[in-house]
Amino acid sequence: MKIHQLPQGARFEYEGEEYVKTGPMLATGKGGVRLIPKYAVLKPVGEVEAARETPKGGAIAREKLLAAFATFYAECQSLVPEERQSELRSARVRFLEAIGQAA
Repeated sequence: MKIHQLPQGARFEYEGEEYVKTGPMLATGKGGVRLIPKYAVLKPVGEVEAARETPKGGAIAREKLLAAFATFYAECQSLVPEERQSELRSARVRFLEAIGQAA
């Protein structure tokens, strides 16, 4: 297990010593506070529930995203000169394909 997978306050063993996670990459043990490298493999002590990564700002509903993009695209159409409209349409198609939505 890696340091980022442990919740705050979790106990683990690293290099033969027991620590308690006190920060994103910090732990406290008998010798004081220590930086635990992200690559370090840790052995949990006791029951440990892995920390869950929560998306910042929350998830946005697909329908809301598509509606907002449709409004944005409509406004862009009026701002982009006629000779560049094909580039705008291509960009729209690439965006919709990137989010898994058929153009």
